[in-house]
Amino acid sequence: MRGLSIGAASVLLRIAVVISLKRSINEVKVPSCDGFHNIYLDNIEEDQEEEEDDEETTTATTITGRGNDHDYDFYRNTCPQAETIVRSKMAQIVSRHNDVPAALLRLFFHDCFVKGCDASVILTDSKGERSNFTERQAVPNRTLKGFDILDLIKEEVEKACPGVVSCADILALATRDGILLVGGPFYPVFTGRRDSIHSYFNEAVVEIPNPDGNLSETLHLFGLKGFDERETVTLLGAHNIGKISCEFIQNRLYNFLATGQPDPSVPLDFLNEMRINCQEIRDSRNGLSPTAANPSISESTIFRGLTSISSGAGFDNHFYQNLVRGRGLLFSDQQLMADEKTARYVRDYAFGDGSAFRTDFARVMVKISILNVLTGFQGQVRTNCSLPLYGS
Repeated sequence: MRGLSIGAASVLLRIAVVISLKRSINEVKVPSCDGFHNIYLDNIEEDQEEEEDDEETTTATTITGRGNDHDYDFYRNTCPQAETIVRSKMAQIVSRHNDVPAALLRLFFHDCFVKGCDASVILTDSKGERSNFTERQAVPNRTLKGFDILDLIKEEVEKACPGVVSCADILALATRDGILLVGGPFYPVFTGRRDSIHSYFNEAVVEIPNPDGNLSETLHLFGLKGFDERETVTLLGAHNIGKISCEFIQNRLYNFLATGQPDPSVPLDFLNEMRINCQEIRDSRNGLSPTAANPSISESTIFRGLTSISSGAGFDNHFYQNLVRGRGLLFSDQQLMADEKTARYVRDYAFGDGSAFRTDFARVMVKISILNVLTGFQGQVRTNCSLPLYGS
């Protein structure tokens, strides 16, 4: 892992002090994080040593706009209730729709992987984009959901502090709170991001990892964003919550690599189980689970494997236990067992008590959340998350 500077280390040190003073709010309890920064310090020191050896190397995880432009509790003076509103709204939504955290986590990942965490994936209109296509239209993003959730939260935040809190920050905060609500680890979220005025269709097509990609392809794409093998294994552990749409595993079930046969690496009992759960496939755009705004969407095309076949429930290490048993849903996930350079980390997480995974996941979520953020006078703060401010 590379890219976090000594300046970032000082910011992270301040986080522990700020968080330890933060009180529990509403239904989501924010834990004390005394010593939380220790998760990062060793890695930061190693990163700094690497940077000194290769001063010309620039990675995607460099924090732009350090200090006042991008900080923990950035809105403490301009909108001190912002994080409370996000947290309260998420608790309310998740109590009725427990699939929302997984949806937002995927949305956040797809946003950050293309040009950074700038809410560009949310746009339906891209100002100045010559192709006039948005990221939401790109094939990897067509099944994304959670946009309506962001609109609901943004509306509440705008009532309290008009034009102050960016959609990029709301997405980052809501994702973190959602993870916490389903039993995942707490991690600090820097705020002060600005929203992009552009959306990047072409980049979304080629830069977002393919669920049918092999291990080399996956590691290459994650590596371009500054993530090493262990961090890639950790990030893919996000698949331990939520549901997988059947369209993403159809090739493994019936036509693997255009052979007309199922993936030979899938255990027969698991193959039959997946086929039973995915008997009826409708149009991909109907293969979405209900959200707060769309409660009537059918769930019949959703494979519930991540909960129905696992021995665990909620946010834990059952994802890795399934990979060890050859029961990964996505081909790209199961590929983590194809080479010892990643398989060893899968086994570490699978056979441990889950604490190592939770610690690593918290750390890597901080890292992905600061990918190429816009700060200061870059970008804008949208009042409607799907539309840029045309006067900017």
